[in-house]
Amino acid sequence: MKSEFALAFNEVVEDRQLSKDVILEALESAMVSAYRRAVNASNAQLVEAKVDMETGDVEIFVEKEVVEDVQDDRTEVLLSEAKKVEPAAELGDMVVVESTPADFGRVAAQTARQVIQQRIREAEREIQFDYFEKQAGEIVSGIVQSVSGRGATIGLDKKAEGLMLRKDMIPRERLRVHDRIRALIYDVKETNRGPQIFLSRAHRNFLRRLLENEVPEIYQGVVEIRSIAREPGQRAKVAVSATQQGIDPVGACVGVRGVRIQTIVRELNDEKIDVIEWSNDTAAFISKAISPARVLGVYLAETGEEGRTATVVVPEDQLSLAIGRDGQNARLAAKLTGWRIDIKSLAEGAAESLRKLQENSEYAEMATRETEAMEKILVLLEKKAEGRPLPPEDYDFMAAFVDRVEKRVEKKRREEDVEEKRRYDEALATVPDLTFEIDILDVDLKEHVLYILQEAGIDTLGQLVLQMRLDPDRVLGLNGIGPKIFEEIVELTDVLRVTPEEAAAKAAEEGVTEAEVEAPKAIEEPVEAEAEVSVEEALAEVEPIVEASEEIKEMPVSKEQKTAEVTEEKKEEDEFDKLFSYDARKYGYYKAEPAKVDDEQEDEEKPKAGKKKKKGKKRRTNFDEPDEWEQW
Repeated sequence: MKSEFALAFNEVVEDRQLSKDVILEALESAMVSAYRRAVNASNAQLVEAKVDMETGDVEIFVEKEVVEDVQDDRTEVLLSEAKKVEPAAELGDMVVVESTPADFGRVAAQTARQVIQQRIREAEREIQFDYFEKQAGEIVSGIVQSVSGRGATIGLDKKAEGLMLRKDMIPRERLRVHDRIRALIYDVKETNRGPQIFLSRAHRNFLRRLLENEVPEIYQGVVEIRSIAREPGQRAKVAVSATQQGIDPVGACVGVRGVRIQTIVRELNDEKIDVIEWSNDTAAFISKAISPARVLGVYLAETGEEGRTATVVVPEDQLSLAIGRDGQNARLAAKLTGWRIDIKSLAEGAAESLRKLQENSEYAEMATRETEAMEKILVLLEKKAEGRPLPPEDYDFMAAFVDRVEKRVEKKRREEDVEEKRRYDEALATVPDLTFEIDILDVDLKEHVLYILQEAGIDTLGQLVLQMRLDPDRVLGLNGIGPKIFEEIVELTDVLRVTPEEAAAKAAEEGVTEAEVEAPKAIEEPVEAEAEVSVEEALAEVEPIVEASEEIKEMPVSKEQKTAEVTEEKKEEDEFDKLFSYDARKYGYYKAEPAKVDDEQEDEEKPKAGKKKKKGKKRRTNFDEPDEWEQW
């Protein structure tokens, strides 16, 4: 039959949901603390406690010094007592002996209670933190314990509590005490009072996890969620796609008669959910994202100032539906697709297209071809302004006109992008490669100018030269760059230029290098296909080649050949030195470090008196060209 201590111990283990080792360790640690407090023992002294699980008796073992005469029984023990524990003990040795004080159980129960409770609480907090840290990003179920102005407290497993702030609650959803709800764990923080678990029902990943739970195809990976846009409690849009042929992703999410999606809608307090099919075609995807409105045309434009903008043209009666209440539908579609969406009615789109043809000289040729159409569009717009009804064929004519003009504008933008890329490539070809290795702070300009350029995103000398080739007005427009400083920058960057001949030579050299690299591959292929050759045959074929090579080495070299070799070497050295001529010390465009030379050459390499020696940076001659197209 188990003792009262064992029964109480097991009850604590079950109640706290902790392991027996954790509780036992807490008990032993509390007994040690109680002993130190009872006898005023030093913290440096070794003290151990052992608890009998059957009887609950506690034994204390203390390390003491073996002496002949005991002066302090807390730290000393007689040799006779020490030999009972350690027969080989001698005077001056340290042995661990039992030193349980009288009526220690009662004293320990009074003094160790708080320590035991503290250790158990610490163990509970550690287990809670480890458990819920792994659950981050998952849905958990809990019971509402309290609701306040700050938020709601949710009781979770492991006797933990989660906090749901007001911003994480679904608007207009009323939570009542003792209600069981589901929420997403989106963050877990460790504090002195235990783990702080943050829950959310308004997070978009909460909708993602609900879809994974309700739709087996999403959980299995057959259907993939591409993007989610959500305004909690009101509306959400979900873009899905199928990873296998013959699967309807939208139908899988909606379910038979909408059973699957209705379960999620009820969980989200009747939040409307639009499930659309994701598409690689951006225009088609945006058109579906505007649903349930009907779209006549989607026209894309990417500019550096406005970013990615999509102009969506819809019929007159679909304009309010496309925009939605307070712009909600257009806002969600923009979040879902990642494009800035500009929704226009058919009449507005026709007026905008007409204005482009009338005012923009770049479309003069198209305006000539569309003269009759422009006149008719003008008449139709006047009728529309007067409030007169238009037949369906007139609306079709306006839609076709807008489509032709906007398609021409898109084509023009693509041509401009190609032209801009060509200009960038041409400008980059004139910038020496080595300049991209020179930090902008090492350039020989005024210090405040260098910091202005660095703050503008120009980190190297090569980027400065490239920007001056592409758009010098941008450099001149920087705050703090005046005409005088701009002239210094122009003088500096104009010298650093690669001539067309050098660029062609470099391209030819790269072509030769690639050919040399590809040559061994072409040679290796037929060798692998040949039949096996014996060792004797291979040696017989190699010996004549070796002998011929030795004869060639022994042949005398003529004076003309030596002169040609020296000239070729000199030419290569000149070409190599030419790479460094763009930022040589004579121009003074960067601070150069003195090159390391031998003692014999030191006197020859010393600079002339009165001239300041410039510092330089260690450079590499082989490096990749930076990709600055997106930046500029």
